[in-house]
Amino acid sequence: MKVMVRKNAEGVFSVYVPKKDLEERIVSSERPSLFGGTVTLGNGMVLELPEIPQGQGLPLTVEARKVSG
Repeated sequence: MKVMVRKNAEGVFSVYVPKKDLEERIVSSERPSLFGGTVTLGNGMVLELPEIPQGQGLPLTVEARKVSG
């Protein structure tokens, strides 16, 4: 599914899922860079984000895979 990863002014990362009109805060991530591993959202959903080149700016739309939730 396509998702947009954002970072707000306070430095909090969130994921927006357009098809579900859902925006949730990222509460934990497998990797410090977020990408190339799984992230857990505030509602319990777990997504696997693809690896991206270092230094890519946000917001960024990526193809994520829903693992659970």
